[in-house]
Formats: sequence, C-alpha cells, structure tokens
Amino acid sequence: MAKDKDAKDKGNGKGKKSKGEGKATKDKGAPDASEAAGPGLSLAAHPRAARRVAEAKAWGALGGFLLGGYLSLATHSPFETALRALIAGAVCYVAVWAVAVFLWRRLIVAELRHAEHELLSRRLARMQGAASAAEPAGALAGQSRAAGSSSSGA
Repeated sequence: MAKDKDAKDKGNGKGKKSKGEGKATKDKGAPDASEAAGPGLSLAAHPRAARRVAEAKAWGALGGFLLGGYLSLATHSPFETALRALIAGAVCYVAVWAVAVFLWRRLIVAELRHAEHELLSRRLARMQGAASAAEPAGALAGQSRAAGSSSSGA
C-alpha cells in the first residue's frame, strides 16, 4: 500500500501536492475583493462614523461609571461602590454603543440618499440643458422639412 502511494507521488505528477500548491493565494486576514467592494454599508469604513461611535462609547462608559459610583456611594462600602460603578460603566458602554451604531447607520443611509438625489438632479439638469440646446436646431429642421414637403406637393 505504501509503495503504491510513493509510486503515485513520483509518477506522472499526480498525487500529493507540495505545501504551497493546494492552498489559496489570499491571506486569511485580508478581505476578499467581493467583501471589500460589497453592497453592504460599513461604519468602520465611514470617515466620521467610526471615530464618533468610539467617542460615544468612551463618554457613555465614563458617564455610567461616575453616575453608578455616585448613586451607590452613600449606601455601600467602597469596594461595593467601585464594583457597582464598574458594572454601571460597562452597561452604559454597551447601551451607548448600540444607540450610536443605530443612529450612525441611519445617518449614513440618509447621506447616501442625499448624494444620490443630488447626482440625479445634476444629471437631469444636464439632460434638460442638452435637450433645450438641441430643440431649436431640431425645430428649424422640422420647419424646413415641412415647408419643403408642402411646396413639393403643390
């Protein structure tokens, strides 16, 4: 059995492949071209959204920590106060992150719709300008044809 396997390896080039032959050429960490240029929206790729979401998370965590610590300061020991403040900070971090992502997704869609509307209105204005510029020449040609056909018919 082992001899057959070795014969296949040494034979006509079929059998086992070398280490690099069977593997794909793309890196595992690198995004595929279809993923990078896909139709989905990405907050991480937006110029302002990623930074603003990160800022919102930081402020939310800090605010939750301070508020949780302040509210539990008078009723518990310092250790319990610190623990409750950390928990409140973590909860506010996640809550503010969810709200920020929700809002920025809506803002990005609104920005895209606005940009699409502007593009279409410019294109329409260009087409109307071209049509109005071509209309007088077409109208004159149509009049001369109509005059020519009426004079030849008489």
